[in-house]
Amino acid sequence: MLIANPRASRSSYPKELQRILSIQSADESGAWLANWDRICQSATPLWDLPDAATALGIAGVSLKDESFRSPLGSFKALGAPIALIRLILRQWHTHDLDPKGLLGGKYATLLANMTVVSATDGNHGRSLAAAARDIGCQCVVVLHANVSVEREEAIAQCGATIIRINGSYDDSVEHAAKLAAENGWHVVSDTSYEGYEVIPRDVMQGYGVISAEVIQRLNEAAGRPFTHVFLQGGVGGLAAGVASYFWERYGSQRPSFIVVEPQQADCLFQSAMTGHATKATGNVDSVMAGLACGEASPLAWKILERCVDYFMTITDDDAVAAMQSLAAGSERDIPVVAGESGAAGYAGLVVAMRSKEFTRTAGLGPESRVLVINTEGATAPAVYRALVGESAEAVLTRQSEWIRALVH
Repeated sequence: MLIANPRASRSSYPKELQRILSIQSADESGAWLANWDRICQSATPLWDLPDAATALGIAGVSLKDESFRSPLGSFKALGAPIALIRLILRQWHTHDLDPKGLLGGKYATLLANMTVVSATDGNHGRSLAAAARDIGCQCVVVLHANVSVEREEAIAQCGATIIRINGSYDDSVEHAAKLAAENGWHVVSDTSYEGYEVIPRDVMQGYGVISAEVIQRLNEAAGRPFTHVFLQGGVGGLAAGVASYFWERYGSQRPSFIVVEPQQADCLFQSAMTGHATKATGNVDSVMAGLACGEASPLAWKILERCVDYFMTITDDDAVAAMQSLAAGSERDIPVVAGESGAAGYAGLVVAMRSKEFTRTAGLGPESRVLVINTEGATAPAVYRALVGESAEAVLTRQSEWIRALVH
């Protein structure tokens, strides 16, 4: 299902939104992360998929591959560390701390008694735990019932204390806030709620690094800007962080943004329908674990309601088919390891191109140049193997062979 957003604007990027997210803050975030040993020191790949573009009937499709971002496996490595750095700089504002030194443990003794807590579907909590361990503070992560044991173990390996609860992601957000209030801890969440916006803003600022790298790559290659960008939904943080950077950079000439969500976790779709940040209508239990969010982030919605042109939903089967297609690759398309949520943007493109009504509504056609983002690799390896039919290692082997054949 796809709907147009009547509130989307083609104006220049508004000043009031610049106070939430800006190119300046995103670029500053990238500079702070540049020396962290858990972040790739070069830009993540932007793969061209010409065979996919031909099959879909568009001019081009490019995939920004965030599975290369970090050993942590996802784009979330850009968000949680930046939010934690900015929190510490505010808390210890009289100490003249060096932001670039924090992730190297320069102030571990000073921060040893600080505790941060967050709810997570997996990737945010893992990135927060890794950043906290390297900085030298304590981390507690609250997991809801549908987070896999694999993801729990990965977070625990990064040094976090794990607390399991029954219920949904939104229940875990409430529980994390309760624990923080009772214990004097600091919530570092990637979703906003009433009275809690500063840290989610900081998380989103980190995601602008993705857009910065895409634009730099286009400029270096003298490439033409994208006409459409498909973005995963969730609570809206990634979409807001990426879209706001493009909007500020290109102004009225920005690409069309299409947000993709699971049918059963359609909080942004429903927000577009009602005109304000609201809840999903389904049970939120999706194979796309990172997008299984029941309530939109009000702060992210302030950005999205003004710039996302279309909202759409896909099925779990659509996501799995996209995972399999990306893993298979082709003669001209590199095999890609895309996790369940990572493949959702590409899945949205495939679904949209099947429908004449969708393509007509969204202006997708032979001249379209589309960007999708693979937001995660196989962050739950056993789940990936079960869904794709082969291991991530097998796909990576074929990926390496494809690259060698291209070089030679």
